[in-house]
Amino acid sequence: MTELRAALAERGLPLLVRVGPVVPVLAQLHGELGFTQLFSHEETGPGWSYRRDLAVAAWCKSAAVTWQEFTQTGVVRRLRSRAGWAQRWQIRMDAPLQRLEGRFTAAVSLDQAELPTLASLGLAPHGKRLQAAGETAAHSMLKSFLQLRGHDYRKAISSPLSAEQACSRLSPHLAFGTLSLRNAHQATETAIRRSPDPAMAYALRGFAGRLRWHCHFMQKLEDEPAIEFHNFARAYDGLRENDFNEDHFAAWCDGRTGFPMVDACMRSLLATGWLNFRMRAMLVSFASYQLWLHWRPTGLFLARQFLDFEPGIHWSQMQMQSGTTGINTLRIYSPTKQALDQDPQGLFIRRWLPELARVPLPYLAEPWNMDPAVQRMVGCVIGADYPAPIVDAKLAMRAAKDRMYGLRKTDDARKQADHVQARHGSRKSGLPAPAQRRKAAGKPVDSAAPAAQGELFG
Repeated sequence: MTELRAALAERGLPLLVRVGPVVPVLAQLHGELGFTQLFSHEETGPGWSYRRDLAVAAWCKSAAVTWQEFTQTGVVRRLRSRAGWAQRWQIRMDAPLQRLEGRFTAAVSLDQAELPTLASLGLAPHGKRLQAAGETAAHSMLKSFLQLRGHDYRKAISSPLSAEQACSRLSPHLAFGTLSLRNAHQATETAIRRSPDPAMAYALRGFAGRLRWHCHFMQKLEDEPAIEFHNFARAYDGLRENDFNEDHFAAWCDGRTGFPMVDACMRSLLATGWLNFRMRAMLVSFASYQLWLHWRPTGLFLARQFLDFEPGIHWSQMQMQSGTTGINTLRIYSPTKQALDQDPQGLFIRRWLPELARVPLPYLAEPWNMDPAVQRMVGCVIGADYPAPIVDAKLAMRAAKDRMYGLRKTDDARKQADHVQARHGSRKSGLPAPAQRRKAAGKPVDSAAPAAQGELFG
């Protein structure tokens, strides 16, 4: 907000920040300033922000204030059908950017108090090593990605090591509004057209596609806000809710499950607020299948860690990765395989799990396989210096598959899957109807869509 306040001041516009419940704050400002119009961006937010907006709308009506909201993404409010949605997204994203020109004069003198801090809000320090904030940092990050870092985007976004640089790292800026989606889209398309390097253009086209998936997933929450709280397909109600293991949940949250790739990813997220998509998906998959935890508590925990938390993407992905949409292919990740594939030299694991620093590489993905004498020699006794696995991963995966695929074969689950696909599935010309498509291809259109914050923009 410091940068925003300075930028607005250059144009003669004061930035007044008030903290408190929105309706009393608006009422107080209305008494001081007597305004008749209220402007804001549209937001596809969680349930509390939806309830806030209802309260604001009721107050505006009672105070004779006209409230006008402006779109900031490709999400369409009060959408009746997904047909033609992609074309509407394209038109909106291709519209000219609006530039603020000239200086203004505030109608009244406003007392600009000090900007709030974590301390003044009664919040503890977060302790995370965050990337730079603000509009200047956002445009610098976009420029470096489009001109240099994006070259290896397609092949480097899966490993948490290479993704740290190869991903755009724009997701926090898009979530906080320091960079608009339209700006990112148009800058990307321009970079693709002007790039003299075919490989770079190819990489950026992959990123451009993910900008579209961004809004596709946000649209799901806009169309059905209740998916923040209940399963897309209600046939899955009760599947995990009554089997929730608090000890497993606590171990997962703390990064002490005994599975190095899971624990390293969680500790990295706790320290930085960011993680690439594949590793986010692995964390959710492991919690949902190997630990059999319901997505709502795990989703709330992750939402509080992600610097780039975007509710529409987040809750859609929580359900997608836990298998409760009814339409998406089940993805059950093996932490061992992910460690071998994405961190073959063990650099990421050793960085975030220093207790495993001396574990020989052949044992690093599964340290519990070390001979006790080797454990003592390297100073990492499993169960003492590093946790033993809290579950038998293979048995847990087998049990999860049996339950999930057994449920998916029921008539009720099949009918609900068709309903979910019809309401929320992607639309592409020439494709058959949902039920026919599922029968012909065995999976829905967006079953392979990579659409969490960390891979889309991360």
